[in-house]
Amino acid sequence: MTRTALLSVSDKTGLIEFARQLVERFGFAIVSSGGTANALKAAGLPVTKVSDYTGSPEILGGRVKTLHPRVHGGILARTDLESDRADLAANKIPAIDLVVVNLYPFEQTIAREGVTLAEAVEQIDIGGPAMIRAAAKNHSRVTVLCNPAQYDRYLQEMASNGTPSLEFRLQCAREAFWHTSTYDSAIAHYLCQQSDNPADTDTKAFATPTTWAIAGQQVKALRYGENPHQSAAWYRSGSDPSGWAAAEQVQGKELSYNNLVDLESVRSVIAEFVAPDGPPAAAILKHNNPCGVALGSSVNAPLLEAYRKALEADSVSAFGGIVALNRAIDAETATALTETFLECIVAPGCDEAARAILQKKQNLRVLVLPDLLAGPAAIVKPIAGGFLLQAADDEPSDPSTWRAVTEQQPTPDLLAEMAFAWRVVKHVKSNAIVVTDQRTTLGIGAGQMNRVGSVALALAQSGDRARGAVLASDGFFPFDDSVRTAAAAGIRAIVQPGGSVRDEDSINAANELGLVMVMTDRRHFLH
Repeated sequence: MTRTALLSVSDKTGLIEFARQLVERFGFAIVSSGGTANALKAAGLPVTKVSDYTGSPEILGGRVKTLHPRVHGGILARTDLESDRADLAANKIPAIDLVVVNLYPFEQTIAREGVTLAEAVEQIDIGGPAMIRAAAKNHSRVTVLCNPAQYDRYLQEMASNGTPSLEFRLQCAREAFWHTSTYDSAIAHYLCQQSDNPADTDTKAFATPTTWAIAGQQVKALRYGENPHQSAAWYRSGSDPSGWAAAEQVQGKELSYNNLVDLESVRSVIAEFVAPDGPPAAAILKHNNPCGVALGSSVNAPLLEAYRKALEADSVSAFGGIVALNRAIDAETATALTETFLECIVAPGCDEAARAILQKKQNLRVLVLPDLLAGPAAIVKPIAGGFLLQAADDEPSDPSTWRAVTEQQPTPDLLAEMAFAWRVVKHVKSNAIVVTDQRTTLGIGAGQMNRVGSVALALAQSGDRARGAVLASDGFFPFDDSVRTAAAAGIRAIVQPGGSVRDEDSINAANELGLVMVMTDRRHFLH
């Protein structure tokens, strides 16, 4: 009895050789549509076009090809049921044993610059998901393949058993439903970004819809999670690698769960200072908190200067840290990087001389991530029975909108220093306090249960360097005690959100002590 395979793929990787094996080795009859049928025919393989198979032409510019009872009846038929066999015989429908389908390149299309909504909509596959789901539903008899990586395993199953095992068919069914789920999720996420007004070509800011799906493709299983007793894996979103999945690991040991968490945190810090006309910047992170962040003294300053300043901000905490740089690593900077034990380094590039130097530290993980700005639009946090969803806190700050609330007013340079401190403090765990001077962090107080404790930590770490420095707070001061503590340590200016019922007490204390205080009217809690 001749077996029938239905092949309709957008990704034609390995298609011809796979189809040839089906026909010549295992005696399959092939039914195919559109470009897949043309490719098989051009390769000299016997193929029946879907339109000939169904007796119905493709219509609506190819929108309707496979939505036909002869296709779906052949896939969904339960040949162990007499009633289903009778329906197949009455309608002259052959049972379809193998469905090989992957979907229109929707995500590749929307990734193109300038793509229109109409163009994106035409890449929403209808027949493909229907066939995949039908085959996966009927996996007790039918095998569904939606990834070229499955072809070899299928051929091995056929060679070993004469037919794919139920275990293999079930595995393929699981992958098929994840495949269509991920595809539909990408479409839904894209449409959420589109304006409700067809005349408006600008996409809306991130909005939380009534439903939200999370889907991803496993990049790799990780050795363990935060601790050795926790299993973990790394997944990427989308059909093509992006973000960290697209980064080049130049050298070093395998990335761990904690490495990836820290790398994403340090990427978000350095992204604050990625600009074509900006100075070099370096950020060093430890246990998901920045411990040293610094800018070079000018646009033309060497990258090494920014790194040295960031390292000297807290060289003790930097030991075993994660480093992010906003410029390609050069030989001078690479030499300095090898002088301290580090876990990971990420930069938008790394020249050949730098690579040779860094190779002296073979275990050091060095990654090149050209697009440091490619962060997530939404943040998801699991909770019991569900998850929380919020927009990423990545809107740039505009110091021109801030309010100077004290008698002493900031100079342009002081305001720029406060802007630097403010861009850093948003990446420190709450309660967060950052002390800076000359665009370099001096002291950081993170994750304390009260703001007074964070102030004390940041000032203690700063020591005498706090004199004339700036202090940033991610949340308002509920009392004036922190203002007085800061002034006693020599702080000359404070930037904070404001919004406390006792703001006036803090302002009065700042005026009494001769401090500059600016309120941003926006907090940056990071829990």
